[in-house]
Amino acid sequence: MAKAKSEFWEWTKAFLIAIGLAAIIRYFIIAPIVVDGESMMPTLQNGDWMIVNKIGEPERFDIVVFHAPENKDYIKRVIGLPGDTVEYKDDKLYINGKYYEEPYLDEYKKQAGGQLTPDFTLEEIIARKTVPEGEIFVLGDNRLRSKDGRHIGTISMDKVVGDTSVVFWPLNRMRLVD
Repeated sequence: MAKAKSEFWEWTKAFLIAIGLAAIIRYFIIAPIVVDGESMMPTLQNGDWMIVNKIGEPERFDIVVFHAPENKDYIKRVIGLPGDTVEYKDDKLYINGKYYEEPYLDEYKKQAGGQLTPDFTLEEIIARKTVPEGEIFVLGDNRLRSKDGRHIGTISMDKVVGDTSVVFWPLNRMRLVD
C-alpha cells in the first residue's frame, strides 16, 4: 500500500512539473498563433499556424505579433524602428532616406498591375518625422488589404508579443518565412 501511494505521488509530481514547465514555456518563451485574414498574403495564408518567439527585440522586416487597439492580436512586418523616418514614394520604401527592396512583395506587385503601396510619409500618419522611442512602425505584406501602421499608427514595444518565422501547420505549408 505504501509503495502504491509513493508511486502515485511520484507520478503526480512529474505531471505537475510537466504542466508547470509547459506553462512557463507558453507564457514566457514561445506560443502558437493562427493567422487570421489576408493582410500578410502572399507570405502568410489565412489559417497558417505559427510559433511566436517571445524572447528578444524585433528587428527590421521581422514578422511580429502585437496587441492591436481592437483587443485583437495582429501579425505584421516591422518596417520602422525607433528613430527611423519612413516614406513610400512611387511604390518604393525609403527608411532614413535609403531605398530598401522588399522581395516578399514581388508576387503582389506583379498582380497589382499598378501601385501596390500608396505614397505616404510617417509624418502624414503620426504627425512626427521619426518613429518614437519604444515604438515600431508595421505594415502588412498585402498592402491593398491590410489594416496596419498606416491606419493605427506606431505600436508600443510593450504591445509586441513576439516575432514569428515558423509556419508549422498545415503540414503542406510548413516552412521558415522571411
